[in-house]
Amino acid sequence: MKVLYVTSECTPFVKTGGLADVMGALPKAVAAKRVSVRVMMPLYGTIGEQWRSQMKFVKYVYISLSWRNLYCGLFEMKKDGVVYYFLDNEYYFKRGELYGHFDDGERFAFFSKAAADILPELDWKPDVVHVNDWQTALVPVYIHKLYAGHPFYEDMRTVLTIHNIEYQGRYDWALVGDIFGLPESFVEDNTLSFMGGISLMRGGIECASAVTTVSPTYADELQYPFYAHGMEGVLSNNRHKLSGILNGIDMALYDPKTDPNLERNFGPDTLPDRVYNKLDLQKILGINQDETIPIIAMVSRLVGHKGLDLVTASLDAIMDMSVQLVILGRGDWHYEQVFANAQNTYSGRLSANIMVNFGLAMKIFGGADIFLMPSQAEPCGLSQMMAMRYGAVPVVRETGGLRDTVHPYIPETGEGNGFTFANYNAGDMQYVLGQAVETYHNKEAWAVLQRHNMGLDFGWSDSAAKYLTLYRNLTGKR
Repeated sequence: MKVLYVTSECTPFVKTGGLADVMGALPKAVAAKRVSVRVMMPLYGTIGEQWRSQMKFVKYVYISLSWRNLYCGLFEMKKDGVVYYFLDNEYYFKRGELYGHFDDGERFAFFSKAAADILPELDWKPDVVHVNDWQTALVPVYIHKLYAGHPFYEDMRTVLTIHNIEYQGRYDWALVGDIFGLPESFVEDNTLSFMGGISLMRGGIECASAVTTVSPTYADELQYPFYAHGMEGVLSNNRHKLSGILNGIDMALYDPKTDPNLERNFGPDTLPDRVYNKLDLQKILGINQDETIPIIAMVSRLVGHKGLDLVTASLDAIMDMSVQLVILGRGDWHYEQVFANAQNTYSGRLSANIMVNFGLAMKIFGGADIFLMPSQAEPCGLSQMMAMRYGAVPVVRETGGLRDTVHPYIPETGEGNGFTFANYNAGDMQYVLGQAVETYHNKEAWAVLQRHNMGLDFGWSDSAAKYLTLYRNLTGKR
């Protein structure tokens, strides 16, 4: 079995979100099951010299995209049992940010077309090409639709994983030929058409051999308008090839026993040492050093669907619980300003860190007591898994992967691993937060809950096995 993952980002090379973590961990987990695995991504200008120095130039080709004939360099490196391919075009990828450019559609159309076109140039032919989100959703369109009947691609299978349906790669239908190099008939036959324009995500869903999402609950939720952002009809029509496979985390990377970001390493057997990280976090953030007061933390993009409206509406009620609140993230200006202003109101008790900082994030996981994720929608979520791994107890809304990974704590039996609420409203969130704070003050029960959570296995082995079963079912190969 040979599997190629095509992705717009991947740790440790570049990262903006959870997709990079998945692509940094899943290929390694599948390779560990004696599968030949390779990963293909753009050679961004932001990829550091420590990685570039390990790359080997393989060849260059020219990629035809509509009227353009474009250079594409191919670089290769090996790491952790996986071969990584980097596709180079400085015009498209030597930029300060991965996304957010006026020509993102053209940039990732080039990358997708190059990923499909360069396959015959490799010394290795994949049985499965696994793509991710709208940035690479055109790969199945090129392979199965544009190149239909081509002998090289005839027995190749594709998988599209939807990490977040909210981002759909929507463009004007007039760009189909000029930008994406596809015939207008692909709009007329509903391969790409969507809400008066086109959606690259729809193209991937329609053309891929199989479609997955990042949790079983999210796969079910995508049948409903509230979660599907207009794509519910497309997904319902393709329900026969849709499944949900829960993401995992890299258990070696995210390990409080070895994490160099922590003031004091600890594990389930040395849980009392965790308090040194709490005191260190309070000192770094300039909030009152007090090991007895519970710290509630959020490490999140500060955007609406993460439940920030519930938090901002509840700030006074939350702070009345005699807690400290720590926020880390960037996002909508409105939320950034609300938290920045609240920091002045609750001096010494609230810390608003309007930034993206991996090291600080790990310090928060290792020092906070309660981790809040009141998401309106959460396809999978990795932060709640990291929080439990580091001994921070999650408070979440029952949606997507949060529902699949966090189960209500029952004090009478000790069952469950966190605190949950179903209805999307501030009152319910405040109620379960209050339950968490009350339980925190029962030190014996809280320590038992922390140790239980730290012992949970959120690794990729089981999920990788499910992906491998999917690949085998698609190809008939072992």
